[in-house]
Amino acid sequence: MTKNSPAPPEPVPGLTIGDLAGRTGMPPATLRTWESRYGAPWPRRLPGGHRRYREEDVALVEQVLRHRSMGLSLETAIARATVVGAEPEPSVFAGLRRRHPDLTPQTLSKRTLLGLTRAVEDECCARAERPILFASFQRTGFYTAAQTRWRDLARTAERVVVFADFAEQPPDEAVLTKVPVPDNAPLCREWLLVCDAPDYPACVAGWELPGQGSVPDALRRFETVWTVDPLAVRNAARICAGLVASFTLSTDTTLGERLAGTAPQSSPDLHRAMGLFNRVVGYIDTPRR
Repeated sequence: MTKNSPAPPEPVPGLTIGDLAGRTGMPPATLRTWESRYGAPWPRRLPGGHRRYREEDVALVEQVLRHRSMGLSLETAIARATVVGAEPEPSVFAGLRRRHPDLTPQTLSKRTLLGLTRAVEDECCARAERPILFASFQRTGFYTAAQTRWRDLARTAERVVVFADFAEQPPDEAVLTKVPVPDNAPLCREWLLVCDAPDYPACVAGWELPGQGSVPDALRRFETVWTVDPLAVRNAARICAGLVASFTLSTDTTLGERLAGTAPQSSPDLHRAMGLFNRVVGYIDTPRR
């Protein structure tokens, strides 16, 4: 190498899709199909779009193959491997940003975020046919203020899970499950609503910005993403299912298996509508001078 020649690029950590294929015996095309249809294994994407996997993804694929050899369907095998065998993602917001970098984050006040969430609740949660709903309220008092509304939503839902800093595991109410979140969990800083349903999927996820101890509650700011893309919503729901198992130490895989199915494909029109609505929300939340 001459004095003025550029230094060779640093190697990027992680496994390529070829590495994962060689370690597991699964063709790259099959791994891509699993990713697009079932959301696993889900790689980190480099700026150029190349995939990078973790060592844990090797174990996940091998676990799927073991379940398949026992006669399980591919959907069920992936659900069991991702919910039971893998370490759950601690943050829904971060998990969505990692898996769907095309989602555009916006910094919104709690007042605007509440309006956006209520609109999703009215349009999606209330109108969807037998949805699976997840919501993070951060603090118990915030859930208590909304529990009448959520009990109404639970009447037509297949399953409802709410997260908050409950002091202990409260008793379930029919299809509504309350999950205590530890004080040190990232979810304590997150605002979350997920409606997984084939006809009205939607997700809103916000991360509370630090250093707002003296800010009035209604003006607290959250870095927020929202989507009605079916695959992104399904991935958010799967992360939530993993957190339920982690926080409650449950070995019940029913919820994870229910979310293992193929999510419907989104359309270009849907993405254009989301881009327009993102811009509208941004203008609405802009502080008046």
